[in-house]
Amino acid sequence: MLLATVILLVGLVAIAQLVPATILLNYRNRTDSSALVFAQRELDQMLAQPLNPSSSPPSFTDASGNLCYLGDPTQPNKRVGTNVLTINNVPVIDFASNVANYNFSYQDPTDPGGVTYDVRWAVIITGNGASANSKRFILGVRQIGGNGYFQPITLDTMVGK
Repeated sequence: MLLATVILLVGLVAIAQLVPATILLNYRNRTDSSALVFAQRELDQMLAQPLNPSSSPPSFTDASGNLCYLGDPTQPNKRVGTNVLTINNVPVIDFASNVANYNFSYQDPTDPGGVTYDVRWAVIITGNGASANSKRFILGVRQIGGNGYFQPITLDTMVGK
């Protein structure tokens, strides 16, 4: 009976050690999901803007009150905004560089932990130098602070005539 109790206790201790790891993984998955949802919502707002807006430089204020620049049609076929790296033939935002008007920080008001995200993007415009035919947006979001490493999220899409 004593041997069976010891084996049972060892098993229970091993299972109890998995609880903190499970809680941490759940937290990280929730912040990753929140970052993805926010990135998609921000990208949708960018895509909803006119291809050739009347403001100069082309910009808009998003739903959170952040001023977002949308590239410069006088610089066709050039990346404008945050630097973009290519890793395994996939474009990703370079969070080491900081380009004014192409980034902001966002704190999720619905998150009880007050998680803050770093949002950056780049725009590549094709056109004739006076008007745009298409715009490619590469948007990246990563969590700022917290314990451990949080994988940044990058979305890449294009809108055209």
